[in-house]
Amino acid sequence: MPSCVLSHYWVARVARAISLAVVLAGCATVPSQYVEMAEPGATLTLLTAHPDLYRGKVLLLGGTIVEEEENAPYLWLRLKNRPLDQDYMPHRPVDTSGPEAGHYWVMILKQQIPREYRHWARMTVLGRVTGTQRLTSEPVLSLLYVRGWGASRTHDAVWEDSSDPNYIPSIPAGLGR
Repeated sequence: MPSCVLSHYWVARVARAISLAVVLAGCATVPSQYVEMAEPGATLTLLTAHPDLYRGKVLLLGGTIVEEEENAPYLWLRLKNRPLDQDYMPHRPVDTSGPEAGHYWVMILKQQIPREYRHWARMTVLGRVTGTQRLTSEPVLSLLYVRGWGASRTHDAVWEDSSDPNYIPSIPAGLGR
């Protein structure tokens, strides 16, 4: 086989391999650096049962927005939990009245949330546990990363926190009135 045919063959194979790697990396629902930050095996059930054990830790959860409140510079989103599958996509829990069907809050600076968030049917959330909501004892997470799943692909979006990860805002007393 002539060397020019052989070199075209290898160039084509390398280009195909690079294309496949780019496509597969683009399909990842959550970047690996965030998966590595998250507490392995954490669920809403465990967080609700042992809130002090998870305070300050980073969790990866799924959910759907059921309520929102504005308080000072923050937007507070109350999410109905949607357990994540092996690809970190949120789905309805098997038991819709069990502990995995509970709620939790995420907080984000108002000016940082993507405009599309109201169109998200589901969310994959990475957040640092800051405590519990005073009235309902539901967990509160400070948002670090979110992958929004729109009803259509045009509303899908990703948001990453750009603030100091060591700063943990406090929970306002009036949240959830």
